[in-house]
Amino acid sequence: MPLRFVEPAAEAYGFPLVIGQLLNSCLLTARDNEIVYRDRSRFTYPAFRDRLGRLASGLAGLGAGEGSTVAVMDWDSHRYLECYFAVPMMGAVIQTVNVRLPPAQVALTLAEARAEVILVHRDFLPLLEAALPGLAGVKAVVLIADGVDLPAPAWAAIEYETLLERASPDYPFRDFDENAVATTFFTTGTTGRPKGVSFTHRQIVLHTLACCGMFGASRRRGLGIDDVYMPLTPMFHVHAWGMPYVATMLGLKQVYPGRYDPTLILDLRAREGVTYSHCVPTLLQMVLTVAEARDEDLSGWMMTVGGAALTRALCEAGRRRGLQVVAGYGMSETCPTVIHARSFARDGLDDPAEVAALTLAGAPIPLVATRIVDASMRDLPADGRSQGELVLRAPWLTGGYVADADASDALWRGGWLHTQDVAVRHPDGAIQIRDRLKDVIKSGGEWLCSVTMEDIVAELDEVGDVAVVGVPDALWGERPVAVLVPAPGATVTAERVDACLDAAIAAGALSRYARVGRIAILDALPKTSVGKIDKKALRLLLADGTL
Repeated sequence: MPLRFVEPAAEAYGFPLVIGQLLNSCLLTARDNEIVYRDRSRFTYPAFRDRLGRLASGLAGLGAGEGSTVAVMDWDSHRYLECYFAVPMMGAVIQTVNVRLPPAQVALTLAEARAEVILVHRDFLPLLEAALPGLAGVKAVVLIADGVDLPAPAWAAIEYETLLERASPDYPFRDFDENAVATTFFTTGTTGRPKGVSFTHRQIVLHTLACCGMFGASRRRGLGIDDVYMPLTPMFHVHAWGMPYVATMLGLKQVYPGRYDPTLILDLRAREGVTYSHCVPTLLQMVLTVAEARDEDLSGWMMTVGGAALTRALCEAGRRRGLQVVAGYGMSETCPTVIHARSFARDGLDDPAEVAALTLAGAPIPLVATRIVDASMRDLPADGRSQGELVLRAPWLTGGYVADADASDALWRGGWLHTQDVAVRHPDGAIQIRDRLKDVIKSGGEWLCSVTMEDIVAELDEVGDVAVVGVPDALWGERPVAVLVPAPGATVTAERVDACLDAAIAAGALSRYARVGRIAILDALPKTSVGKIDKKALRLLLADGTL
């Protein structure tokens, strides 16, 4: 029997899943909730909608239109949130520029995205000025003075707030195809040339809805209408994990910290009543260090940690301050959230299994299909031990890389998105990320999980930060080296590191080959532009004898 379909009424509305639809409810139900930027700006949702219309009208007057790329170079601010909505709502594409990339790569990404209008914060004027000679397609530059009275460079058309003041709030936003591209940005390039990814309106709307649903899959609190939201993941990086779209759809009070300063972040949390944030482990450690120095209680604040493994030591350090810390997982190619930690514990936050559950990557969020497979794409058992590559399907995963067909084909080999992350699935369905394929250490015929080793070493009181990488070895193939940042005033020895690893080996948590025998000491570990530990840089330092 053939499939059956309902014949719609002649005037039935097709309801395209475009970003503007996320505003339908919040403009009615959250009229008094505020969007706050540091101590410099504070306005309600109706005022936010007014500013969206003005921004779209102003950009249109500068030559932006449907299909144009509008690039943004700013700190985390209300302006960025306005661009998240106004630019795609007018049918243009927002390019969130990673301002922490090397200047040559910033120029490359602007050129490859074909930016026509660029909004640039005053702090990044030299960066953009150096790139402009190679950007023939740029029609206009908008200066973001950010409250400072400074003359605009001759190549800037107008200042951001002046643009909005002079523009009409009544921009005629219209419906269009939900499969139109809404956003584009470039991966961080730790493995070479940055690769461009793009996401459609439909993908972002579905990701937003699924992220709302993921918090209902745990007995711990999540994100709801009573929360106050402050992102601590750069807004240039994968839509700040998509959470500004979620917070706006729910009509939450939102707080934007601008350039990250741990002291300011804690001040904003206390003053504005922030209850939910997300960040990478590096930033969380910085915030906790300041909180410890101030003896500040962080109770009532939930923090999702991603971008790198959440260690037990960091999770417990947060909990001692009253912070509820949970792990999440995603990639630039996945919009990004696909997995989030959850807890089934019933006996409160002190349940012995709680930390173990919340430091796993967690369970797939709604609409995400996951597999753990071997090199032949055969499924591995959910026994918590069998390691393979995590592959994914979801309606918001990028379809490929911009202008890179070979990399796109490799990403989607076999009809599943290949994460290049080594993972195991536990019997309860929870997924644990063990390592990146490129970071797995192959020693004595066995795979050593650098993430597990780091988690164990990080529990030593004398260790402030740690990364474990493999170096070539004539006998074993590779041997692990622990690169350490000592805690203030502490001394770390290889013997002390191996003693804690030996205990884990005896308990069956690690292979017998997981002893380092060698450590390297640094004042700080090298980080990528989004705050992840740069293991490629560490391997190069070890290879050339710098360490």
